[in-house]
Amino acid sequence: MKRFKVCVYAIAKDEEKFVDRWMDSMREADEVVVTDTGSADGTVERLRARGATVFTERVMPWRFDAGRNISLDHVPEDADICVCTDLDEYFNPGWREALEDAWRAHEAACPGEAARIGKYLYNWSLKSDGSPDVQFYYDKVHSRQSFRWACPVHEFVRYEGTLPLATVWIEGMVLNHAPDPLKPRGSYLPLLELAVREAPENERMRYYLGREYLFRGEWRKCADALTGYLALPGATWREERCAAMRWIAKSFEGMGEAHSACAWHYRAIAEMPLMRDPYVDFARFCHARGDWPLAYFLTEEALKIGEKSKTYVNSGDAWDSTPDDLASIAAHQLGLHEAAVSHARRALALAPRDERLMSNLRFFEEALERGRR
Repeated sequence: MKRFKVCVYAIAKDEEKFVDRWMDSMREADEVVVTDTGSADGTVERLRARGATVFTERVMPWRFDAGRNISLDHVPEDADICVCTDLDEYFNPGWREALEDAWRAHEAACPGEAARIGKYLYNWSLKSDGSPDVQFYYDKVHSRQSFRWACPVHEFVRYEGTLPLATVWIEGMVLNHAPDPLKPRGSYLPLLELAVREAPENERMRYYLGREYLFRGEWRKCADALTGYLALPGATWREERCAAMRWIAKSFEGMGEAHSACAWHYRAIAEMPLMRDPYVDFARFCHARGDWPLAYFLTEEALKIGEKSKTYVNSGDAWDSTPDDLASIAAHQLGLHEAAVSHARRALALAPRDERLMSNLRFFEEALERGRR
């Protein structure tokens, strides 16, 4: 059975607190290479003590793509598979076997496709109990040759070769993100504004710029940036267009313009009717406004969708107890007491320790019993 040489590579700065967890996770690799970009703590010394090969580099002015390309340049040329991670991430055990199994299977089926990029499940955020919250498929695994990183922030690895490129789905390879919540992200906005100035037609960067304005509560800038994104010729990815419409809707909510928010929520659902997320967002909006018929309809529609997207972000609240919770409250307000109890039970089954859901279920059961007398 063919064995591949697998190399993990990363950039780091002041990540000492994460070193042991990260190195424990990456020990399945043949080699771990880290490029430190200016740590003032003990990151470099701790990494070397744990067996990583560490290079120190200064990247001025700072850009994530520049840092990652320097890091990639330090990966040995004889590596077969490169795995890029950050130190605040960690793999579930067994990732190496899942990776090699997928690589071997693809090589056997398509021997002429030498260049490959791998997709695997990424838990971008975790709930307090360690279960997944926001999930999507990541693609920072690739062949050694002909790949370079692009974009100053929210960077991605791009193939620049001439041979056919294949995407390999790596079932069973799961990466988790558990960052320091106090770590600032102040550099993101100026880097995104730079990226849009450098490439005004780059829909990816304009989308991320609009989303960054949303995170900062700059509602008008968010709506303007994302409206501009939707008008770009390259903005054809329907899942991302749907997300942009959801953020525009939230921005109009933030500005107190309910009519416009409602219109954008409808557009988001129309753009991607087979994803739960736009229904749940709209249902929250209706719940806050006391529009119980529409809130109930939207949650019922969301719950008909039984599969997560494999091509885009899946918000945790679209797949946890939230849809049933919202449905139970709306049903009770509409006098649909049996439906309220049914949804409340399903919500509690998904979050059995939630005291609010327990209290709601008792309340709805009592209302149902009173209605039967």
